[in-house]
Amino acid sequence: MSINLYEEALKVIPGGVNSPVRSFKSVGIPPIFIKKAKGKYVYSADGQRYLDFCLSWGAIIMGHSNPSINRAVRRALARGSSFGLCHQNEAELAKRIIRCMPSIEKIRFVNSGTEAVMSAVRLARGFTGKNMIIKFDGCYHGHSDYLLTRTGSGLAELSSPSSPGVPSDTVKNTLSVPFNNPEVLEMVIKTHPGEIACVLMEPVPGNMGIVPPREGFLTFVRELTAKHGILLIFDEVITGFRAGLSGVQGIEGVIPDLTTLGKIIGGGLPCGAFGGRAEIMDMLAPVGPVYQAGTLSGNPLAMAAGIAVLDELTAHPEIYSRMSELVVDFAAEFRKKSRLTINTYKTLFSIFHTEKPVENFENARAQDMDGFRRVYRKLFESGILFPPSPYEACFLSALHNERDMRNSLCIVIDSADKAYR
Repeated sequence: MSINLYEEALKVIPGGVNSPVRSFKSVGIPPIFIKKAKGKYVYSADGQRYLDFCLSWGAIIMGHSNPSINRAVRRALARGSSFGLCHQNEAELAKRIIRCMPSIEKIRFVNSGTEAVMSAVRLARGFTGKNMIIKFDGCYHGHSDYLLTRTGSGLAELSSPSSPGVPSDTVKNTLSVPFNNPEVLEMVIKTHPGEIACVLMEPVPGNMGIVPPREGFLTFVRELTAKHGILLIFDEVITGFRAGLSGVQGIEGVIPDLTTLGKIIGGGLPCGAFGGRAEIMDMLAPVGPVYQAGTLSGNPLAMAAGIAVLDELTAHPEIYSRMSELVVDFAAEFRKKSRLTINTYKTLFSIFHTEKPVENFENARAQDMDGFRRVYRKLFESGILFPPSPYEACFLSALHNERDMRNSLCIVIDSADKAYR
């Protein structure tokens, strides 16, 4: 059934998919077509059940088709699916996010993580009056033209670090430096005095696999940017409300000037946001001169879903500690039984098919891709759905348990042993 659906999709959709990572191209199998999802499982059109560690790329933290979220969306839908005008729940969700995220005094909703980052960078440029930005190799911040350089995620699998269709002039003001390398970052900033508007970073990269920052690195970046009058933007589209209620910034105690969010704040519906200090945010139209707009921004269904999921997480913060404990135990057992590298951060983990530590994009790219494919296929055949890319993170939901982790570990270890004999 999936293969028939794929063949039909190929006739009308480029590659048969609406996002490249869904193609399963890097693992050499046809894409899976989902018929339904419930709890911690997705069910394919072929009737196969998969234990889901993708979870809509981290968005589904409470599990698929969560009853509380479903009720909230149904109530909102009864009032109308889209207004293109203001409604109460925009401010209600904003208040909840502001209470949790240390850096955010004001926030604006958009429709995706890509849009959130694009808008935050425009705002940083408008606020500082400078054009250049610094990002880190292997960090993917959406598909805005000027950010498609030295990216991770699906683009890490392409032969080019950028993309055809992106003029060289578009990326001339984007500088990309190695993650976890304070010396290079400081050198680049000193080479371009007074020219850099912002440093844009995932505080814990998740698009080259999970790569935690070295101890003190985030503090160094914060102090360096403040010293040079450069805005610091944390892209917490993945980690916001996934690593914890206050994001990486709250966990690590490093407060950026602007933060981008997505995934979880929409409760499974399309949603993104960017926020930060009031003086910066008030540069946005209609208060200030920096233009940003969107007909579907603050969509009533997404706002209702976001309120429901954040209320669940706020009422039950133990969800985070339970998921984190499962990840810690999984990683400890994995390290005892395998020479491969596993990186973790709170509720996220990535297995790298290399015996060497992974602290940056170049380390991540040094993986054994054939080994990754063999292990992935064994997991897939066993009904376990990991992301079909070596540059994506694995996510847990509130419903995953010790048995799920133990069974997955056994299959990973067994298939890795056979792959690397």
